[in-house]
Amino acid sequence: MGHLHTEIFTALGVGIGHVSLGDTGVTALVSRDPQGMIGAVDVRGGGPGTRETDLLAPHNTVERVHAIVLAGGSAFGLAAADGAMGELEARGIGFEVFGEGVDGPRVPIVPAAVIFDLVVGDSAHRPRAADGAAAVAAALDDAAPATTGSVGAGCGATAGVLRGGFGIASIEVEGALVAAAVVANPMGSVIDPATGLLYGDPTQPAVELDTFNALERPGPKLNTTIGVIATNAPLRPAQLQRLAIAGHDGLARAVRPAHSPLDGDTLFAVSVPAGVGALEVGVDKLAALTAAAADAVQAAIVDAVAHATGAYDIPAWCDIVTTDG
Repeated sequence: MGHLHTEIFTALGVGIGHVSLGDTGVTALVSRDPQGMIGAVDVRGGGPGTRETDLLAPHNTVERVHAIVLAGGSAFGLAAADGAMGELEARGIGFEVFGEGVDGPRVPIVPAAVIFDLVVGDSAHRPRAADGAAAVAAALDDAAPATTGSVGAGCGATAGVLRGGFGIASIEVEGALVAAAVVANPMGSVIDPATGLLYGDPTQPAVELDTFNALERPGPKLNTTIGVIATNAPLRPAQLQRLAIAGHDGLARAVRPAHSPLDGDTLFAVSVPAGVGALEVGVDKLAALTAAAADAVQAAIVDAVAHATGAYDIPAWCDIVTTDG
């Protein structure tokens, strides 16, 4: 069973919907405001699988996104974003081509990123467009709680030789909330091989080292950690990009090595500022928010690994952790 985190993103005005397909899956993070969320992205891995990331450069025209799709299935999984767009369009949500309030086409803006999970389960089993549509519907209709662990896009995730998963963490700083939702599927390890402790949280119990060191990696070293950092601080695209950049610091604390040529590490950042006020965020507060983003990503990776369940002959952290600490 995963850990319930629905309330964190609900407080930010973002719905989370999972479609879990056993060995792969889709997770959609959808703005509950039809106008969308200000967005940005930072890609650090050498093998990314992404969609609409160029759009999110701060110098480009469209600033708002309506949903972000995280999926398994490697590049095949990007098809889930097509279904997400279709579901949003059917609900009348999207960029108004002829201007706000003017009848005409609406184009939902749905960036996406995928993980490589084809060596887990059936490599021909991949998320489809219908799964992306179902994930958006779940996010907007509260069809299922936003659990963590081996759910959604985290179903087929691995973390080195262990099971990865989907995790969430949040931090409050200077009156703002910063939350991270991460699919932890790194090529690198989340465990210090010398101590058996989680790099991201050494206060947790250690794994049994002989068992851990005897484990073999399931398939080729092709992975990726992807995620979304959300805040209710009213940030501009360039400021949000700083949050995404800082989030990678948290990834590098929790995973070693990170950002390898064999990873596609990608972090989005979104601002949903309703209820916080329209005052511009200054550099001092931005520095505090970026520090919180790094901490939230680090903690979300730990959450993903800690709540994952063993499957497909790949053990989870909870399967080999010591009980005496």
